[in-house]
Amino acid sequence: MRRKQLQIVCMTLLAFLMSVSAFAITLDEAARQAARQNDAKVLSARTVQQGNNRIHEIKLLTKKGVVKTVRVPENSK
Repeated sequence: MRRKQLQIVCMTLLAFLMSVSAFAITLDEAARQAARQNDAKVLSARTVQQGNNRIHEIKLLTKKGVVKTVRVPENSK
C-alpha cells in the first residue's frame, strides 16, 4: 500500500515539474486578475523580458484616480 502512495506522490510531483509554460498565465488573465484585485480599470498591458523571466506589466487606474503599475510573473499561475 505504501509503495502505491509513493508512486502517486511521485507522479504528482512530476506533473508539477513539467514545462513551466504549461502553467503560465496569459497577459489577458494577468490584466483581469490585477484589475479585479485592485478594483481598477486596465489602461495598458504588456509583457517584458527580464533576464530569463517574462513579466506582465499592467498599468491600472484606481477608483481614486491613481495610476499604478502591477507586475505579474508569467509563470505565477
